[in-house]
Amino acid sequence: MPDFATSVDRLLNLVHHWVETRWSAPSGTGTRAEMVHTLVQQLADLGAEAEQRPSRPVPRLHHMVLPDQLRVMADDLVAASPSADLLSRATAEVERVREALS
Repeated sequence: MPDFATSVDRLLNLVHHWVETRWSAPSGTGTRAEMVHTLVQQLADLGAEAEQRPSRPVPRLHHMVLPDQLRVMADDLVAASPSADLLSRATAEVERVREALS
């Protein structure tokens, strides 16, 4: 499995140029945008776990902001100095979403 930063970069390279119609396309049980927002929330929750604080909901902004939200949550998670297990879980989630969107 690639490292967390590589996984995030690969996902961002896949989605950063998407337009509204690509974000709104179906994926799984919702849209691609919903799938990525769920990932953003998962990364925020893992960051909260690493910092031993309660989770908070990530605001659902416009689809076009999702790559920025993903980058911020990924950077915040790394800054929280997560355990190897937690980082492995985060990497697996990023890879799962990237594969589903490819």
